[in-house]
Amino acid sequence: MYMKCGSIDNAQNVFENMATCDVISWNVMLLGYLKCGQGQKALALSRQMRQDGVQPDAVTFIGFLNVCASAVALEEGKHIHKQIIQSQYKSDVFVGSSLIDMYGKCGSIEDAEKVFNRMPTRNVVAWSAMIQAHVKCGQGQKALALSRQMQRGGVEPDPAIFVAVLNACAILAALEEGRHIEEQIIQRGYQSDVFVIASLLDMYAKCGSIVNAQRVFNSMPTQHVVCWTAML
Repeated sequence: MYMKCGSIDNAQNVFENMATCDVISWNVMLLGYLKCGQGQKALALSRQMRQDGVQPDAVTFIGFLNVCASAVALEEGKHIHKQIIQSQYKSDVFVGSSLIDMYGKCGSIEDAEKVFNRMPTRNVVAWSAMIQAHVKCGQGQKALALSRQMQRGGVEPDPAIFVAVLNACAILAALEEGRHIEEQIIQRGYQSDVFVIASLLDMYAKCGSIVNAQRVFNSMPTQHVVCWTAML
């Protein structure tokens, strides 16, 4: 409650005065710091947790990795990766997806690919993380190829996938590919998703097709500020 109300000092006071703290208590503090944009405090808490011998769970590891991703703390992320390998969560698809996201945001695409290739099962979240990692590292062609591979494997794209592949098209100025993706967006009913449409506008503009961008913008029943920004 204190964290969600932005009262970090009060939350810290309660936490520090608890007679015993289980992993749930640590997770609440960790995720609270993340929510309040206190990345350095979250990193310090993760180190303190390890020093105190508290065994992290999947939520903890995902929180740790989100901290490292936002702080671009690659070495810290690699240290957490080693912990994950030694834990029961090394095959958890959501922990694996967070690892891919962390490596991608830290610019280590090779490590992201290793994690992805070793995953025993992959859901749309894992595919999305890997596609976005390629986009983040400027590898638009690989991102688009991965999207095609995903769909051949029977995994349906979600809005996050469409945002990522549209960003890839924008990087490559791949107008025809972008038009094909717009058709898929309409087929799957995502044309009302604000972030998908904003990415579509951005893609058309970066491909030099302002006419298509204007067409998409004009067809929207209501224009969110994100879409106005993309169009401007």
